[in-house]
Amino acid sequence: MEIDVSKPILARNDSLAAENRRTFSDAGVFVVDLMASPGAGKTSTILATIDALRERYRIAVIEGDIASKVDAEKVKAHGIPAVQINTGGACHLESDMIQRAAAALPMEELDLIIVENVGNLVCPTEFDLGENAKVMILSVPEGHDKPYKYPAIFSKAEAIILNKYDTLPVFDFDEGEFREVVGKLNGKAPIFPISATKGDGVKAWTDWLAARIDEAKAKASSS
Repeated sequence: MEIDVSKPILARNDSLAAENRRTFSDAGVFVVDLMASPGAGKTSTILATIDALRERYRIAVIEGDIASKVDAEKVKAHGIPAVQINTGGACHLESDMIQRAAAALPMEELDLIIVENVGNLVCPTEFDLGENAKVMILSVPEGHDKPYKYPAIFSKAEAIILNKYDTLPVFDFDEGEFREVVGKLNGKAPIFPISATKGDGVKAWTDWLAARIDEAKAKASSS
């Protein structure tokens, strides 16, 4: 006899995620869940995104880490509201964590919440947080073979950011093969090569995100 303990856990998570989604929709807030492995550049990508969009949208960040509050402090130093979630060992964020974090934010004063998920290419994929979009970040130094090893996260991402693109000449990263494999897994997801710390390529990514935000707002206002 086998007992699948994941089903009740995911069922409860999905129920709370639906509540989150209604809360965000009612407040007119777009939520993006950023997923990546440790060191891929999630925080630097968030800061570059903030710099590009802060004049257009009111932004807050929910930071997920196993421990520490370093990343949240970096965001706050840029004048952006941030809530730190320390999972105490859990390898992903869950919808109840997001619900509690969102309650600490001034929802009526926001247009965009960026969630930095825990650094992991497996666990965050399966957990709906109530977000509008899941976006995956891969850095060039991690290698072009990651879609072979972690197909689920590439399949579920609505967009893929290829960070540290300026290091391409230094590493054995076959961009053509990477794009081919990602295309087979998820042909609809755009790939945005960026160098977050330098700002290169960031505009294409933030233009895509801005279009998604505006689309969601237009849909909400017409309903």
